[in-house]
Amino acid sequence: MNTSTNTFSFKAIFQDFKEITKAGLAVSVLFSSIAGYLLGFNSSHPFSWATLIMLSVGGYCMVGASNAFNQVIEKDLDALMDRTKNRPVPAGRMSPNVALFIASLLTIIGLILLYMINPKTAMFGAISIFLYTSVYTPLKTATSLSVFVGAIPGAIPFMLGWVAATGNFGIEAGTLFMIQFFWQFPHFWAIGWFLFEDYEKAGFFMLPTGKRDNKTAVQIILYTLWLIVASLLPCFGFTGQFFISPIAAVLVFLLGLWMLVYAVKLYKQRTPKAARTLMLVSVSYITLLQIIYITDKFLR
Repeated sequence: MNTSTNTFSFKAIFQDFKEITKAGLAVSVLFSSIAGYLLGFNSSHPFSWATLIMLSVGGYCMVGASNAFNQVIEKDLDALMDRTKNRPVPAGRMSPNVALFIASLLTIIGLILLYMINPKTAMFGAISIFLYTSVYTPLKTATSLSVFVGAIPGAIPFMLGWVAATGNFGIEAGTLFMIQFFWQFPHFWAIGWFLFEDYEKAGFFMLPTGKRDNKTAVQIILYTLWLIVASLLPCFGFTGQFFISPIAAVLVFLLGLWMLVYAVKLYKQRTPKAARTLMLVSVSYITLLQIIYITDKFLR
């Protein structure tokens, strides 16, 4: 009986830890960092398993800490929304103090591991967690510009991997940042569209016009176009050591057209279903884009 109870308790604690750190999101963000690292290492900065492990664990800690801090700050608002009311803190399974302790511990561990890679990696990790918790989170109930601010820490992981591999922040890391920065807008505006009523309960401003209207849909299309342009920059030869072959460029372009089709569908249909589909396509886009970049590097 005691063994069963202990097992149940351990599973419950582990499940709450996954929820407080948003494990699914953290792993997807971590994939971007690993992709950036695989693109960044070269003969001058050789591959290191130790660095990759520290980046992976440290990166998860930083993303998990940001999410935990966010859930402490927004605990009362999370209780108002259907999609978040069962999270550990608003549901009462975890006290805010415990969540704050977890967030603080993850921050310390994450910063130490990233600093062991190099100081710049730790600096960008610290900037990311600060902007997410101290600027983006409070702005969500004040202005739709919060998405712009949130896009900055959201775009850091991809370029963080390059900085971890090389110790440098230049045109290459800047390009990776720009790609994921523009990707944030159609992705999160699509989420804001199909979860509009839920966000409205908490007073979150997630759409650029505050409404599910043509102007918001047009902006989604425009930022998708900017994303396509940014994703193709490495094929033109002015992004330093980060470049792709013509074949990869064609694949990236076709991938961009695929996402653009669904952005246009949202403009035409303006339904939550179309927005949800665009969100799913955007997740596939960024993942497949990174896979194309990495595969192209190793096959050239």
